[in-house]
Amino acid sequence: MNLLYVYLMVPSENGGGGLGAFLPLILIILVFYMFFIRPQMRKQKQARKYRENLKKGDKIITIGGIHGKIVEEQERSFTIEVEGGNRLRVEKSAIAMDGASEQLGDKR
Repeated sequence: MNLLYVYLMVPSENGGGGLGAFLPLILIILVFYMFFIRPQMRKQKQARKYRENLKKGDKIITIGGIHGKIVEEQERSFTIEVEGGNRLRVEKSAIAMDGASEQLGDKR
């Protein structure tokens, strides 16, 4: 057996668990942070940076699946042109980051 494991399982003289009682909880919180919270924060940061760098003429896909080209930029939204020459106003937060350049390619 591992010495740390033996140390943590032996009850202390004063009856309390000391650090050994909280170690599993601390480890669970640490693992949860490392595998769930941190990657999600990184992904949100990349998406925000992607949306900030969009400009007039860029081809995009919205989170609803609408393909279009940016024709005008406002403070919190874009006006995009879709097939048929129709124009739609979409919020910047509704722009999908994943696969926009690969899916659109040079079709338009």
